[in-house]
Amino acid sequence: MGSTGEGGFGRRDLIKRSAALGLITTPAMGFLSACASGGEAATNGPGKAAVTKENPFGVAKGGKLDVVVFKGGFGDDYAKAWEASFDKKWGTTSSHLGTQEIAAKLQPRFNGGNPPDVVDDAGAQAIKIDVLAKGGQLADLTPVLDAPSLDDPAKKVRDLLIPGTVEQGTQGGKFVALNYVYTVFGFWYSGKLFKEKGWTEPKTWDQFLDVCTKARDAGIGGLAHQGKYPYYINVVIMDLIAKKGGLDAVKAIDNLEPHAFADNPAALAAVEAVYEVVEKGLLMAGTNGLTHTESQTAWNQYKAAFIPSGSWLENEQLKQTPEDFDMKFLPVPLLPDSKLPLEAIRAGAGEPFIVPEKAANKPAGLEFLRSMLSREWSTVFAQQANSLTVLKDGVDPGVSLRPGTRSAVAAVKAAGSNTFQYLYPDWYSEMDTEIQNASNELMAKRIQPKEWIKRAQAAVDKAAKDPNAKNNRRS
Repeated sequence: MGSTGEGGFGRRDLIKRSAALGLITTPAMGFLSACASGGEAATNGPGKAAVTKENPFGVAKGGKLDVVVFKGGFGDDYAKAWEASFDKKWGTTSSHLGTQEIAAKLQPRFNGGNPPDVVDDAGAQAIKIDVLAKGGQLADLTPVLDAPSLDDPAKKVRDLLIPGTVEQGTQGGKFVALNYVYTVFGFWYSGKLFKEKGWTEPKTWDQFLDVCTKARDAGIGGLAHQGKYPYYINVVIMDLIAKKGGLDAVKAIDNLEPHAFADNPAALAAVEAVYEVVEKGLLMAGTNGLTHTESQTAWNQYKAAFIPSGSWLENEQLKQTPEDFDMKFLPVPLLPDSKLPLEAIRAGAGEPFIVPEKAANKPAGLEFLRSMLSREWSTVFAQQANSLTVLKDGVDPGVSLRPGTRSAVAAVKAAGSNTFQYLYPDWYSEMDTEIQNASNELMAKRIQPKEWIKRAQAAVDKAAKDPNAKNNRRS
């Protein structure tokens, strides 16, 4: 997801914001075919300067820098500030495009061999990273990891990243995507509403259902979800699986095990728990037919107690959130006999930035990513997008954060080492979409939990036949 825009997450996919229901499957397949046929590489680059410690990629002064950014929950003001800083330092002239239609705008350019130099490839209409990687369209970003940090040249960039960042951006053993935003996933609620109603934060799933029931009885929906984009309700399902089954359950799914979902008590319990919300009439009325922004806005209007999302939510909803709303983060509550504690959260790198293999100014593209991993640019992002980055201690002291972001930061501290992240949405986008489709059917009561399990396992088994799967393995 990163953030989502008119079309979901991204990613902030961790996130990520994954494919929305049926939106990009066909274009992605068409794109893969086009990648196989290749295209003529652009040749209008500015040339390359001498490689030095201060200029590890040989960026030439002057020239052009072409940047395309997903304009979703994080907006794109931060990128404009970055580009201005880059142009001042390197004498470049940056062109900027902020859009939610990443695939529509960029697929012809990738196919034609003239892609941008830097792309924030996020949102429901992103070109899937695994598709780009299989087509040989992504530059190897390992040199960025091994370059000197701008803040401390004695250290490599890789040494300053939160754990999991490199793993999250690796496809088939090659680091190709810098997932830049440190995203936290779970439920969100209004501190003001809870205080007014006398509700307390639920710690168990039964307590969660109890609050939802009290909300329904008060004429308020219990749970709002972004019905047209089942990516979001999958956050709840997959977090429940992780918490009940532990990290082994997460790895089994990412590693495409034959019993990742089938004959897995933790998976069935998680799906049944979410389905109970549907069966008991605890969903906000109409939420199954709403986009993410429509559901989120209704929630901001106190029409529901809870909504699932990543930590881009606050920035995405700035204009719709009442000043005294007091946005709060809630880790997904526990099912009985859960292996992970309540404080455990899905947290990690999301919002993938890439440098295309055929970028006209690849050296500048790589330097741009290195600059993103400086405290200066990380602080700009925190100020402009109300979110944290994957740079350790990447925000200058004294930077003011909004209530929801402060709440997410507190949750990260409380979780400590009890964080987890799924990699299958990045490794196997088709599998991710098929599981989302099953969740859409579940929330509409068109299938039962056992059928969801059957469909999810079928998606795993299909992905396991991908020859590239042997290179994607979690230990």
